[in-house]
Amino acid sequence: MAASRRQHRRGFPLVPLLLSLLAAAAYGRLISDGGPPAPLLPVIRLAAPPAEAECEQTYGFLPCTTTVLGNLFLVLAYGFLMFKAATFLSAGSELLLEIMGPGLVGGLLLPILGALPDALLVLVSGLSGSKEEAQSQVLIGMGLLAGSTVFLLTLLWGTCVVVGKCDLGPGREAVDVTDTKGFSLTGTGVTTDVQTSYAARIMGLSVIPFIIAQFPKMLKTHHGQRLAMLLALVVSFALVLAYCLYQPWIQRRKLAYAKHKHVISGILRHAQMQSLGRLLNDDGTPNEQVIRKLFRKIDMDESRSLSRAELHALIVGINFEEVDFDRTDAVDKVMDDFDTSRNDVVEEEEFVQGMRKWLDEARRSVPVGGAFSSKFIHEYHERTRQEHDELVDRSDEAVESVENPGWCIAKAVALLLLGSAAAAAFADPLVDAVHGFSNATRIPSFFISFIALPLATNSSEAVSAIIFASRKKQRTCSLTFSEVYGGVTMNNTLCLGVFLALIYFRNLTWDFSSEVLIILLVCVVMALFTSFRTTFPLWTCLVAYMLYPLSLIIVYILDYVFGWS
Repeated sequence: MAASRRQHRRGFPLVPLLLSLLAAAAYGRLISDGGPPAPLLPVIRLAAPPAEAECEQTYGFLPCTTTVLGNLFLVLAYGFLMFKAATFLSAGSELLLEIMGPGLVGGLLLPILGALPDALLVLVSGLSGSKEEAQSQVLIGMGLLAGSTVFLLTLLWGTCVVVGKCDLGPGREAVDVTDTKGFSLTGTGVTTDVQTSYAARIMGLSVIPFIIAQFPKMLKTHHGQRLAMLLALVVSFALVLAYCLYQPWIQRRKLAYAKHKHVISGILRHAQMQSLGRLLNDDGTPNEQVIRKLFRKIDMDESRSLSRAELHALIVGINFEEVDFDRTDAVDKVMDDFDTSRNDVVEEEEFVQGMRKWLDEARRSVPVGGAFSSKFIHEYHERTRQEHDELVDRSDEAVESVENPGWCIAKAVALLLLGSAAAAAFADPLVDAVHGFSNATRIPSFFISFIALPLATNSSEAVSAIIFASRKKQRTCSLTFSEVYGGVTMNNTLCLGVFLALIYFRNLTWDFSSEVLIILLVCVVMALFTSFRTTFPLWTCLVAYMLYPLSLIIVYILDYVFGWS
């Protein structure tokens, strides 16, 4: 099987193919079966398909062809229909999210629906026909897997940086809705929140099933290949389940942590407003004398320790600007932070150490000069309140402003059913059209699916991401890049799981070393690049853009120069 694949890939003409297609369009000629093609260019010709080749109508009635331009037309037509299916799924998902909130819907249903078109295309690429036909067509599924991942992390990621760029302020953070420096590579860029970098780390971990599946190839042995496929399959779907369960859980945890941080900032601001003195010395270190004054003021019974009742009285007496939270739970969290001896009271030294820890955390969040303590505490409090408000907007509560929710739910379900039905119906003919175009042009189907299919299945998400990024705000950029990383995570888990199931249950050959390498390369590079920073100057888009052609070049060199496959 590997030998036949090498023969199919031999002599792949990248540039001549593009020139010939342009020339064919200019002359208006179709390259027919059996007859020799017209000499469009002196030395560039497209090989005609074998004379005995016949097309088979999908479902017995959809059109088919064996010509180059005929298959190209079908790829575009069925690709557009898959794009519409993805659009219906996206619209229905967003409408359902507005009505029911991001709990179970956002955590479990929406990630799966977003990956459904890709998963269906991967499934049908090796489901029908004989084992030999499946082995040939499964390259389309691998091309889609690699193409979607590379497209999202290179072309789309870089475009979102360009569209969402704002001026970078003195703190090297993007200033919302401010774009006066043009296309300065270092003076403009985007800033995301720290949770987005966590999403990038999760994306980096999602490549583990690829490594498991590729492990026998790395050892250059065929023993244990099926066991590796089965293990990678199980790990893939386990990661899908873990990721889906993680989404609503982490959303609730973020909201709880945001409320706790707001309590911290409120207590610090309260201490500052009581004119007890500056909480920070001129060198930026915590002012223990002021902290001890605050302790004695809270210690109403002068017992030299703070009880839960005294902490509760402190929190009740602070104006938290209509932030709704459980005061008793807030007291419990403060007690957990301060009461290191676990005797259910906060002693003076424990209070000092706890306040030092709070101030250090605040300084990391808002790095400003210690001599301006009043401004520093105010900025930290405003930032925690804004973080809380943003998370409340994405909380698990249903949106009450939706008029006629019954009709909206029916519309959402109809869009989801229509999108799912269309994706299921047109996935098979699209794969057939790509395979036919590959046969007619002698271009490996991997390269066609790598370039063309992601545009069909990810266009709606790409347009939505670019529109969000164009609002030029940190919050919308954070959501945009989180969605990009989430899409890649689902490709590397759900779609790969479907692909591995095909390989395992149809007993196909896993021969995708170069393809897996580029997926690992792009995912690991972008995960490391985006996991440990939150601001991305404009020059970073060039790094992302360059990874796209580099991926194609690597596959071409490894397969056609070094003969990896």
